[in-house]
This record gives sequence, structure tokens and C-alpha cells, in this order.
Amino acid sequence: MFLLTLSSAFVILVELPRLAHVPQSTSTSASSAPGAQPEVGLRRALGLWDLVLYGVIVIQPTAPMSVFGVLSDRGRGHVVTTILIAMAAMLFTAISYGRMARAYPSAGSAFTYVGKTINPTLGYITGWSMVMDYMLNPMICIVWVSQQAHVFVPAIPYWCWAIMLALLSTFLNIQGIRASARANAILAAGMGVVIAIFFICAALYIASHPHDGAAYFTRPFYDPATFHASNVLAGTSIAVLTYIGFDGISTLSEEAENPRRNILFATVLTCIVIGLLSAAEVYAAQLVWPASQPFPDQTTAFVFIAARTWPPLLAIVGFTLVVANFGSCLGAQLGAARLLFGMGRSNALPGVFGHVNPKSRIPQNSVVFVGLTTVIGAFLLNFDLGAQMLNFGALIAFMGVNAAALIHYYVRGRERTLTNLVPPVLGFAICLLLWLNLSRTAQIAGGIWMAAGILLGAWKTRGFRGELVQFDVPADG
Repeated sequence: MFLLTLSSAFVILVELPRLAHVPQSTSTSASSAPGAQPEVGLRRALGLWDLVLYGVIVIQPTAPMSVFGVLSDRGRGHVVTTILIAMAAMLFTAISYGRMARAYPSAGSAFTYVGKTINPTLGYITGWSMVMDYMLNPMICIVWVSQQAHVFVPAIPYWCWAIMLALLSTFLNIQGIRASARANAILAAGMGVVIAIFFICAALYIASHPHDGAAYFTRPFYDPATFHASNVLAGTSIAVLTYIGFDGISTLSEEAENPRRNILFATVLTCIVIGLLSAAEVYAAQLVWPASQPFPDQTTAFVFIAARTWPPLLAIVGFTLVVANFGSCLGAQLGAARLLFGMGRSNALPGVFGHVNPKSRIPQNSVVFVGLTTVIGAFLLNFDLGAQMLNFGALIAFMGVNAAALIHYYVRGRERTLTNLVPPVLGFAICLLLWLNLSRTAQIAGGIWMAAGILLGAWKTRGFRGELVQFDVPADG
């Protein structure tokens, strides 16, 4: 476990400083040829910290709160340890995403990386799995938020909340990438205030209650009475899933300034920020509510912990989780629209998805389509199944990107170094292990979706005899 952490830290220390010297690339798009009519593209308006904010909002700075009870049960109280190990594990895949974005700064993300590096058909299959992942993310967020909002305000029915929230998310995303960035900043600031209040209340609670010495502060990391490697790894398999969403940063490659540098920085920094913040949150929570004490309700364990430090936090934290999930929906819809745009432009999906509004410079058709499907999914989708199917598609995409990074930088690259070998190999192996341990229901439902995509591709190409995908990687500027 600790070897995994040390290896990822070594790779980051070696790799990140080299990015400061990555030059801006020239255009690889056909539209840059002399005399060609320039196409309307996406607006490059996102700096490094805009990208990090986007990633943090999609993953949610409150990510470990909703699964704290489950992690505590599976890890036998070692929640902090599982969060940190999961961070190390996801950093390998984050590095692969960032490095492939440096090679192909395209909104198509994993779809483009696999298709350009390995095989267009495999790229299409990866993209199809991503469509399921990215389309389900805003759906399950709306389902969860609408259910919780109805609990807070029962006078407004669930269906009304679902429609209003989906329309609001679509409206904000249609305003343009700068409006989305501002909304992300506001949401992050609001959640940051609540998290800061929790830390203050937790510190005051801990200081005012007796404890049993130094062991009290080290037990969340390692408790010799309950520690067992298999239990910690079981908890880690769940903790890893709380990081899913960082890959959405790569879908903004065509709206990022200096994408060949900033996408990698932002992807890795997002995982580190979320990982350290999550570890701090669960560490404080475990000091307030030791693992030896059972929770009244496992699924809402963190809310009870917050209320123990200060009773009003029961409502405040509950409301914050609603806001956090809406922010995740907002970011997920943004990423889903960019993926559909990339696939529509590449002929993997109908060309209507590849259209960009000349005024706002956003893929408006794709944004509206995601909004409509989100409303429909809110009435048809079960939250638990949707979350598991989301992981099915995400992990396939993660494996594809790790494989692409291995081939591009190690197999075909000039420098066959450990930094080009270790991250993609370990990233692929970890994601495969997680994918194999998904529930049977998710495997069946995901398999049906993948079969439908393969049949669609076969129909489009008359049995894969024609050209399935036309990749187009635009200029950086």
C-alpha cells in the first residue's frame, strides 16, 4: 500500500517540473491550411485554476461525506488510510490523462486518445462507454438533489424539483464557458465556508473533550486492534470511486489556455487537492466520532458527526451536500456536452452534436441534449444502479487512457523510462481490478449499453468495413 503511495509521489516529482518547458504546439487541424475557411471553435478562456476548480466541483469537495459510514464499516475505521491510498491509486490514471491531453488537446478526451493512439474502432468503443458515464453523471446528481430538496421543501414535488434543477443547469451552461467557470467558483466558495465551519467546530469539540493520549490522534490512520490489510483494501475499492470525475478536465482541452501543459497540471492537482481535503475531513470526523461507536444511520453518518460538534450543522451540512451535488451536475453536464461535441465532430455521432454556437462559442446542441436526457433520466433511473453503471463506463475509459499512454510514450516513444511505464501499467491494473468487482447488475446493464454501441458502429460502417471515425485535433490557440 505504501509502496503505491511512494511510487506515485516519485512520478509526480519527476514529471511535473518538466511540463514547465512544454512549448505551445502548432495546429494539427486541417482547417489551419493556407486558404482554408476557419471553422467556429470553442473559446479558450480557462486558466489553470479554472480547470482545477472545475475538477474539484465535479468530484465535490464534500465527496467523502456521503460515503463516510460505508468506508468506516468496510475499512474497520481506517477511513483516512483508505482515502490516501485511493488518492495514490487515482494519481496514476490522472497522470495518463494529463499526458495524453498534452499529445492530443481535444474535447474528445479518452475517445480521441485511444482512437488516435491505438485504433479508431477501439476509440469509438471507449467513447461510447464514456457517453454512458458522462450522461449518467448529471442524471444521478439530479435524482439525488431532487430527492433531498423534496425532503427540505416537501410542498414542491420531486418531479418539479427535477425539471427546475435540470433547466437551471442547462441555462447556466448555455451562458458560455466563462459563466460556468464563475458558477463553479461561487459553489466552491460556498462549500469551502461550510467545510471551514465544520473544521472549526470539530477542533473546538475535540479540545473540550478528554481523550486517551497520542493514540487517540493516530488511531484513524492505524488502529492495531482492528487493522487488517484485506479490510483496508476493501475500503479503498470504495474510496477510489469518490475520485471519479477528474477525467472531465480533459474534455475542456479546447477551452483551456496552454492545454498541453495545464490539463496535466490541473488533473493531478485536482486529485491531490480532493485527496488531502477529503483526508482532513474524515480525520476530523473520526476524532469526533471514534470508529468503535456505531452510527444511527450509516448512509448519513457524517451529518450526525457534524451535528455532534454543533447541532445547527445537521441542517447546514445536509443543505451543503445538496448544493455540492448540484455543482457536480453542472460540471458533469459541461463535460458531457464537450464529449458529445468531440464525437459529433469526428463522425462517431450525428454531426448535429459537433455544432458550435458562433456567438457563445459553446456546443449548444449538445448542452441542450444532455439537459433533456437528464430530465428524462430523473424519472426513469434508479440512483444506485445509475451510480454503478457510471463506474462501469468510467473504468473502461480509464483503462483505455492508461493503455494509450503506455503505447504512446513507452512502446512508441523515444524515452523508455520508468516514468513512462509505471503510471499507465499500475493505473490500468487498478482500474481493471475495480471494474471486475462491480456488481453483476451493473455488469449486465453496462454490457447491454456496450453491445448497443457496437451494433450502432457496425450499422454505420456496414460491418466495420467503412470509416467509423474522423479524428480532428484542433490548434492550441
